[in-house]
Amino acid sequence: MARADDVSIVLCGQAGMGIQTVESILTRMLKLAGYNVFATKEYMSRVRGGNNSTQIRVSSGPVSAFVNRIDLLIPLNKGAVQHLGERISQETIVLAETEVIGDEAASGRFRFVEAPFTKIATDIGNKVYSNVVAAGTLAGLLGMEMSNVCDYVKQFFSSKPADIVQSNVRAAEAGFRLSGDLAGRAKINFNLKPDAAVKNHVLLAGGSAVGLGAIAGGCNFVSSYPMSPSTSVLTFLAKNGGDFGIIVEQAEDEIAAINMAIGAWYAGARAMVTTSGGGFALMVEGLSLAGMLESPVVIHLGQRPGPATGLPTRTEQADLEFALYSGHGEFPRILFAPGTIEQAFYLTARAFNLADKYQAPVFVMTDQYFMDSYYNTGGFDLSSVKVEKYITETAADYKRYELTENGISPRGVPCFGQGLVCADSDEHDAEGHITEDLQLRTKMVDKRLRKLESIRAEIVGPELYPNREYDNLVVCWGSTCNIVREAVAALGREDTSVLHYSQVYPLHPQTAEYLSKAKRVVVVEGNATGQFAKLIKLHTGIDIKDKILKYSGLSFAVEEVADALKNVLK
Repeated sequence: MARADDVSIVLCGQAGMGIQTVESILTRMLKLAGYNVFATKEYMSRVRGGNNSTQIRVSSGPVSAFVNRIDLLIPLNKGAVQHLGERISQETIVLAETEVIGDEAASGRFRFVEAPFTKIATDIGNKVYSNVVAAGTLAGLLGMEMSNVCDYVKQFFSSKPADIVQSNVRAAEAGFRLSGDLAGRAKINFNLKPDAAVKNHVLLAGGSAVGLGAIAGGCNFVSSYPMSPSTSVLTFLAKNGGDFGIIVEQAEDEIAAINMAIGAWYAGARAMVTTSGGGFALMVEGLSLAGMLESPVVIHLGQRPGPATGLPTRTEQADLEFALYSGHGEFPRILFAPGTIEQAFYLTARAFNLADKYQAPVFVMTDQYFMDSYYNTGGFDLSSVKVEKYITETAADYKRYELTENGISPRGVPCFGQGLVCADSDEHDAEGHITEDLQLRTKMVDKRLRKLESIRAEIVGPELYPNREYDNLVVCWGSTCNIVREAVAALGREDTSVLHYSQVYPLHPQTAEYLSKAKRVVVVEGNATGQFAKLIKLHTGIDIKDKILKYSGLSFAVEEVADALKNVLK
């Protein structure tokens, strides 16, 4: 085992076997007990069957990234060991029944310990309880109190009939008792130290952080068509929107969804759509409409591998250029790409203010890895988040598209004032009426594009970590933030820093200065062509030759990035 105070636990089994139940129970129990936790998952695109796995990292210190290392593995079905392949080492302890892993038990490529989860569950009444038996076993191995485990299991299943609740409690108790025997036989000796402050932390996934940010940003209308991995934002707002006056509409398709959102902004709402690559492809015409109408709209784009259906439940960072160049004609836009739970919250809230202020589309770009990963964090400073509205009460001579020096025309909404709020998808004059005055057309294009100058003054700068002075600079964006930071920390090189971008467009004006200070620059991206590196070259002229790219459908692991950097920086 690599570190007794930082344990990587992986459960693997078929969809429908209750792996997510174990993840939910364990992470919440551990956080309440004061342990730092991180969890993420990879899964196949099917309702039942296949091989899916979830990783739970438990640590004495803050932890927020995916690692390849498996210290403790619980395979719940045949094929699970083969599915995890090279992630299993001779240091990995495998708790399982012989009949589940077959000949692998005697292979000698890991430390196998017989653990009769299914037999115990069957004795209780049904083998479906084997997942809760495993949860009880892990809780015991991690040093929790059995009474706390039983209390939480009782609470977790409280909506079920009393006999189901009792059976799950018995399963957790039996698993907990099993842990004492396993700890001795497997010589498991975790040394995790709880932190009292963690009890008061929040435990959030990326999807929930985006949803909370939308609420904080004053969102009151969501229209979307469900699509992995963005759906978690829609379901979060559907579940909680009633408490915050949010209308949630599942539209018949993505075209209707974005047009509903644009219509909602026209009427004075603060609207968002949440989708993924294939869904956003259908929204592009609506995006152009927003560009011509100068309508605000917030688009959450959860990236996954394409083209077309691609790998619908996997991850990638390959839609940057799509979001940047989608739509016909030329109009301003803003692209955020949060890399931490905190950034997801604050940037999503900020997206609504900027969309309102500049009357332009604002993207919040995530991906499957970010959506499905969660960890404990200290919470948010709500005093720093304000809902800023820029709606103008119209006068009788109101001109919706008045030519202004900064390109921002006063935005009125119907029935707020005396003026007519006329919007037109054709080129239009200042009043909003259709025109083919070609000189006016040029003025209107220039007016819309002038907003970019003001937007550039509000760009969220990249974060430099850990040193201001460096010889090597590792550039990344979006969800790779915590992975790359931990990988660079593992290198132990004082001459190497990380530059993470949470706003990828417009590009920060000091980018060239950051990169020029380094003797060597490396970019880390989850796509095949280095899309962010190309964007940097376009705007700075600097060609980043060293690229660490991944596009298999899986996220980078900390060790993977660290090893790649060792090869590049040697």
